[in-house]
Amino acid sequence: MYAIIDCDNCYVSCERVFRPDLNGKPVVVLSNNDGCVVARSNEAKALGIKAGLPYYQLKERFPNNEITVFSSNYELYGDITDRVMSLVRKASPTFYRYSIDEGFCDLRGMEHLDLKKWGEDLSVFIWKATRMPVSIGIAPTKTLAKMASHYAKHYKGFKHCCFIDSDERRIKALQQYDIKEVWGIGRRYTARMQALGINSAFDFANHAESWVYATLNNVVALRTWKELNGIDCIPMEEMSKKKSICTSRSFPDMVTDIETLRTSISNFAARCAEKLRKQQSVALSVCVFIDTNHFREDLPQYWNMSEERLLTPSNSTQQIVQTATRCTERIFRQGYHYKRAGVIVMDLCPDTGIQTNFIDYDADRHDKMKRIDETIDKINREYGSETIVLGSQQYSKPQGKGKAGVFKDSIKHDFRSPCYTTRWSDIPEAT
Repeated sequence: MYAIIDCDNCYVSCERVFRPDLNGKPVVVLSNNDGCVVARSNEAKALGIKAGLPYYQLKERFPNNEITVFSSNYELYGDITDRVMSLVRKASPTFYRYSIDEGFCDLRGMEHLDLKKWGEDLSVFIWKATRMPVSIGIAPTKTLAKMASHYAKHYKGFKHCCFIDSDERRIKALQQYDIKEVWGIGRRYTARMQALGINSAFDFANHAESWVYATLNNVVALRTWKELNGIDCIPMEEMSKKKSICTSRSFPDMVTDIETLRTSISNFAARCAEKLRKQQSVALSVCVFIDTNHFREDLPQYWNMSEERLLTPSNSTQQIVQTATRCTERIFRQGYHYKRAGVIVMDLCPDTGIQTNFIDYDADRHDKMKRIDETIDKINREYGSETIVLGSQQYSKPQGKGKAGVFKDSIKHDFRSPCYTTRWSDIPEAT
């Protein structure tokens, strides 16, 4: 059996942990640069607010509704969900983190327990410890567990835990589950299946395996079909680590000079390196892309990308930032107004048993960079993200001898809440 633990309305719920006065009220969280709605409370959904709605349209379409708006605060969300997942990790034999708000548990060895009660008790414990509501789905396959968590989230009678433990319950769940909601079925395949008369998960699962293979000719679709029929075939290891990591942003204002662009790219590269170390991976390739604003038809348009392979796979902030900087300098063109840029680290592999290159590999230098990264990560975890950064990540130049540059975040976040749990300056005060 597998269980998936899913934080309900994750970003909104994180904001409500320190703002209980917002319980029962419409709340939305905006994307980077306060662009559009990415998370909604149930009350906001009931008003008809759709995901992706631009912020400037929010007030126009809902003028008479009091809606609380937050800028995205990933530092806060990451810390609170880390606490939730650490509790889940302690409660299960094997745990794999899938995303910021989801994690899978392999429950083999717990068959002697009442798993439904285990799930209900775990959701209550997490709520008491973190004030984060979670939904738990338990089933013989990961796809069915995903489906079960959907029912646990939307039907109060399940008490936050839905358990699909028999063929009868599996078929009943499939019959009421829309094909577009099935994990592993994307938008393109949803349209194709609906054209074939497949509207529910049951319609899909009820076809023969040979039909699925011949008609859809897709390994992922065939694997999803097997999972819906109770055949476990998605390896846990496949989901535990990302195959590539991307950090990208749209700029609040258009960028025209290479210095500002290079600084932003350095920040994106540093965050990629930090994520690599967090999942104990190294990257062999670093890619940078830059793009202008395609909505500004009055301005010249330009898009380009550059990739550079490392001689030795690395997760060093210094090395990845330096590589990303070289890529940026190769593709930057003067005379354009850049609106978006990003860094992608690819060809990931575990940070153990790295295949070194005798041309550039220096063991002493490697160990030194590793110790520096570990020290910076430790300080930033203790005192807040970006307490210590590389010089290339600073936005303003030093003013005068001995003066340090000032680090600024390039993202617009006019409605961001404090980082209550990760910054000393933001710790709430009791009065």
